[in-house]
Amino acid sequence: MARPPTLEFWFEFASTYSYLSAARIEALAGEAGVSLRWRPFLLGPIFAAHGWTSSPFNLFPAKGRNMWRDLAREAARLGLPPVRQPPSFPQNSLTATRVAAYGAEQPWIGHFVRAVYEAEFARGQSIAEPASVAALLDGLDLDGHALVKLAASEPHKSRLRVVGEEAKSRGIFGAPTFLTEDGELFWGNDRLEQALAWALGERPAGVR
Repeated sequence: MARPPTLEFWFEFASTYSYLSAARIEALAGEAGVSLRWRPFLLGPIFAAHGWTSSPFNLFPAKGRNMWRDLAREAARLGLPPVRQPPSFPQNSLTATRVAAYGAEQPWIGHFVRAVYEAEFARGQSIAEPASVAALLDGLDLDGHALVKLAASEPHKSRLRVVGEEAKSRGIFGAPTFLTEDGELFWGNDRLEQALAWALGERPAGVR
């Protein structure tokens, strides 16, 4: 039996549009017969390389206002709870990302990713504190304290730095980003379906 194609899902917990993708990507990939690889990473170092000290949605207020309105519309269209802005944006996602990087191949990864995003953008809660992340893990019947501690230890802590360098080397500049096995890059929640189709070998007319 042939191995199913794989799609990499590069996401950042501070990314609003990654929230929309995380809510639906697992089901869509399963329906399409595409294997999903969860790739949590931090956008901060990539933004810093461009000289940005914060999210572009903060640096350009008009863009930020439109993003929050667009996020509300898209969440409603997808049947997600009403969007609630967290106490700060973007949030420090280091602890949550470390846990996701540690558990990227675990069966609970999808549940954890969605739990973090729902806490952040559906309930407007802070995800920055290790205790908050541990509580979300506890809610999934996992040992939150132990997992947060383990994810912050070496060599797991250094894994994010390696992943960040990989993201840069592969041309990733934002989140969500979807990468197919042949290296084709799709950026943005609205490109998820196209990325899945490409992973399955479908090509638009005139594009190889």
